[in-house]
Amino acid sequence: MNPEATLNQLKEASPEGRLPSSYGVYFKNTLVALCHALEDHILQTNPKHDEEKPLVLVTFQKGKWYLQEADRYQEIAQASRHIIISAVPDSGLPKHPTSQLENVSLVNLETTDSLVNEWNLIILAPGYRAMVLCHELSEDEYVLNGKPTVDVERKFYGLWSFDRTLVVKAAEILIERCRPYDPDLADSIQKQHQEILTIKDAPPTDMTNVVSRIVSYLQTSQQQMIAMNRQTRELWELEGQALRVSRNLNANKLQAFLRMAQKADERDPSNPIASLQVAALSETLGQMLDLPTLQLRRLRLAGLLFRVGLASAPKEVFTQTPDELDDATLTFWQERSVLSGQLLTAMPELAPITKIVTHHLEHWDGSGKPDGLREDEIPVESRILGLISYFQELIQARGKRIALSLAEALEKCINHSGTYFDPILVESLSNVIRLTEMGLMQLPQRPSQLPNVWLEEVVTSKTSVH
Repeated sequence: MNPEATLNQLKEASPEGRLPSSYGVYFKNTLVALCHALEDHILQTNPKHDEEKPLVLVTFQKGKWYLQEADRYQEIAQASRHIIISAVPDSGLPKHPTSQLENVSLVNLETTDSLVNEWNLIILAPGYRAMVLCHELSEDEYVLNGKPTVDVERKFYGLWSFDRTLVVKAAEILIERCRPYDPDLADSIQKQHQEILTIKDAPPTDMTNVVSRIVSYLQTSQQQMIAMNRQTRELWELEGQALRVSRNLNANKLQAFLRMAQKADERDPSNPIASLQVAALSETLGQMLDLPTLQLRRLRLAGLLFRVGLASAPKEVFTQTPDELDDATLTFWQERSVLSGQLLTAMPELAPITKIVTHHLEHWDGSGKPDGLREDEIPVESRILGLISYFQELIQARGKRIALSLAEALEKCINHSGTYFDPILVESLSNVIRLTEMGLMQLPQRPSQLPNVWLEEVVTSKTSVH
């Protein structure tokens, strides 16, 4: 990547020279999904007063597909204080009506400027900051088959973030990169940026809907990739396996497993929503890591079923901390992942879920159970489930231990980063908790989808008369 790239400059300016955990290599469809989700939020909120509207900085990577979105940006302009679009002159944007709007400014990039390889969206609003930053791989970096000829197979270094400090710094970098083209415009943008920063009483925006929208778009983009990727046949086979599992959701064995998991929750007076919340938080973490749809489905179901082996556990498992248990009950507790996994082997269709559940108590340093797997030997879904189940248990009371706050529970997870837990996952969980504490999202209580049998139980419990 070019040293002048916005991503590189942001990395150099960040503490310890590190970018957030969302940084990675993304397919183009994924980036389209992320941008659409953030753009939709602007359209949905559509503030009435100009001072509440966001400042939007956009780099249209070589103007290729964004020209098709020019009409959409005409709508976005109505909900924004100012939009600055950087693109090559022959992108066609200068001739589009959107460019004629009073609050839309164009920066005509030189083809030799590395910005033509970037694809950026930065939103600066009084109540929130958000961004997607990307830089396409060079021909040399497309190692195997060279640069793709199919558009959706193009790949980008990229990240997305709601971190205010990070977004503000990225905006400053991008403004300065536009300055050589139009110093007066750069001064105007900087002034508007500072005006937004000085607004003190703006209530924080709840970004829960944005995260949900990102997930929805990502799932759609995954489906498009399945249809168009070179690995079409293999991916369709994987998708077919997922669909077959879905069609079996009402099979007798799976219904029995789900009811057993619910029974375990019902027996736990201090943590009756364990399976639901673990499934929800695991799904959220998987979404932040951009896991494929198939893995998200498996992770969600594993979260619902990970306590199935506790359905007939001694009651002390639910009312005492591990240090209060007698030897026999402590052994039961320590072997809970194996017990749950053994039960799930009765349904071969759930083999991937069984593997996730069986290994969710493995440790990053190899000290866990049952097989002493370490680091990347542990399935990523198991790593996520292990971290989230530990965190979720801490924020509920257990025996003589009181419920910890989100920050306290996170601190314990951080203390085990690199020993019990994957450091990257701990950092991702930290981002979720930080957004929650800032009021930018709500801690999820239930996954985005639930099997019918579980939904029936939820509805019944809500409508029953006590």
